[in-house]
Amino acid sequence: MLIPDIIIAIDGYSSTGKSSFAKIIANEFSFLYLDSGALYRGVTLFAIENGFISDDNTINVPGLSGALENLDLHFAAGGTFIGDRCIENEIRSLAVAGKVSPIATVAEVRNFVDRKLREFGSRKRVVMDGRDIGTTVFPDAELKIFMTADPLIRAQRRADEMKAKGMEADMEDVLRNLQERDYIDSHREVSPLTQAEDAIVLDNSHMTMQDQLEWLKGIIAERFGC
Repeated sequence: MLIPDIIIAIDGYSSTGKSSFAKIIANEFSFLYLDSGALYRGVTLFAIENGFISDDNTINVPGLSGALENLDLHFAAGGTFIGDRCIENEIRSLAVAGKVSPIATVAEVRNFVDRKLREFGSRKRVVMDGRDIGTTVFPDAELKIFMTADPLIRAQRRADEMKAKGMEADMEDVLRNLQERDYIDSHREVSPLTQAEDAIVLDNSHMTMQDQLEWLKGIIAERFGC
């Protein structure tokens, strides 16, 4: 299936499978996949390791903002890196997940991540997932998708993912973390999680990844005549 040079923006709640779906789209259509969540997680890990966020999630905004100027956070073969250090596994921990949303409310952090994403997006033929891709990062994206799913199903998916990586995962803790992130993401002052007016909703509570891909192909065929 040949489609034009477009940007596909995928937004939605945590653990709806945004990243997995975006990766499959990239592979299916030979697009470049950008994981905005990995960048936010990378900044969060950096903030934790350098003392810019406390146990009660108080953030040293001036300190973190200043440090971002020299933060070499990037994508490379193998995942997400800070300098030459691969942080792909570390940024998927629950410790990082619990502090991502507070860090993501900092305007300077969002500007830092958005700038990096736009550098890649200028080339087109990219697919990106996050929480404000279609509303803030690329409001002119040709195709916007907003993903959602039942909270309990999302929590189970997240727990299964963590266990597969050898991490401990208590369902109550995972569900509580998701609910906290949902609230913070939806109520932050800077670029809150909202559905873009022209986004198409995908509730994948009871859909396989193949079901979602076939759904997308139908949308693309209808919109672009492919």
